[in-house]
Amino acid sequence: MEKFDVKKYKKTVISIMYLAIFIFVMFLIISLKIYTFSGWSIIFLYSIFITTFMFSRVIGSFLYKPYEKRGIAKGKLNLIKNYRPLVTFVIPCKNEDKSIYRTIASCVYVDYPREKIEVIAINDGSTDNTLNEMHRAKEDFPDYDIKIINFKKNKGKRHGMEYGFRHAGGEIIIQLDSDSFPLRNAVKEIIKPFVDKRVGATVGHTDPDNPDVNILTRMQNAYYFMSFRALKATESLFDMVFCCSGCFAAYRKSYVLPILDKWLDEKFLGKTVTFGDDRALTNWIIRQGYKTIYVAEAKATTIVPETLKVFLKQQVRWKKGWFINSIRIAPVVIKKDKFVAFTYFLPLIALTLITPFIAFKALILNPLVFGISPTFYIVGIMLVAILMFMHYNFFDGGKYGKYMIAWGVLNMTLLSYVLVYALYDLRNMGWGTR
Repeated sequence: MEKFDVKKYKKTVISIMYLAIFIFVMFLIISLKIYTFSGWSIIFLYSIFITTFMFSRVIGSFLYKPYEKRGIAKGKLNLIKNYRPLVTFVIPCKNEDKSIYRTIASCVYVDYPREKIEVIAINDGSTDNTLNEMHRAKEDFPDYDIKIINFKKNKGKRHGMEYGFRHAGGEIIIQLDSDSFPLRNAVKEIIKPFVDKRVGATVGHTDPDNPDVNILTRMQNAYYFMSFRALKATESLFDMVFCCSGCFAAYRKSYVLPILDKWLDEKFLGKTVTFGDDRALTNWIIRQGYKTIYVAEAKATTIVPETLKVFLKQQVRWKKGWFINSIRIAPVVIKKDKFVAFTYFLPLIALTLITPFIAFKALILNPLVFGISPTFYIVGIMLVAILMFMHYNFFDGGKYGKYMIAWGVLNMTLLSYVLVYALYDLRNMGWGTR
């Protein structure tokens, strides 16, 4: 007789409980929409739109499977298990003397054959102790192939990445931010999809390395989880992740080299684009017809902004990169996969663009000018935030679930206006974080 598995039973019960609450929240949201609106108003259409979108993203993320379980033929499973190509970590860096040593150390500490690891660290005109920290890492790990490149004058992150890509000896290039740290099993996991020659890029799952500093970093923990485990997981169902995030992503070198010059020389409104490098490079991979895949099992951590000023500067830069690259890749996505284009990509663009205006109408204009209470709109936002909270608790079960609610509310109200400023400041191509 099979032994009763208590842990498995508890996990099943918890899963059923979350599913029941999830369905109940869906019922409440739908009921709210029906009760609140009697006509076809803009806010009504928006409410239905965003609710449906969030439902589909959350449901889609539940369909995610590790790469080796995605219907791969049994003949390939052994190939995946033993796939060990030479990998090159490319780490562009400017003024990160507090973290760069640890970043390089994390590359050599991974569970991967020593002779199959190459590290190229590029000092991009740093004015602090970054270069010395790079050399200290090279001296402390003499058995590893670590190359230190020094740009005496700052050239920009893309130029650092471009140098690393061109001089990489590895078949697979792992792009790593200078304040990101892959976990021990990360490399083995992130390379698995590359057994398929149709795969051009993969992205791992990244969480904040410093989540407990303050409420801002705790909320970013929720934000990162939603961005990766909900959005990228759903995008990966269609082998079309739209941004292989620079904190931890991998590329097939032979597919990157042909488009490197075009990517490096990208311009917008007549000016050279300095941000959005990861999203732009991912889009060039998609343009060539290759797959881009999210690997939840390939985990890394990254240092996130600890002050509101730095955080907002980062968000402005990210929003600019998102907007420029989204409008450029849209025609390609429509041509490549109309289902993805019209059920995911274009709705995401539309929701992102109209949210600040809908929030203004519902929270400011309606109550002050028309005397319409924003209660139902606020309740609707809260219910969507609770939905995100349940999603987080189902997969993670950690202590940051309540911050998912806080992030969800802020993101659909105050933080949505970051995009408005980003569009206003679009001609400014400065990096902005420091």
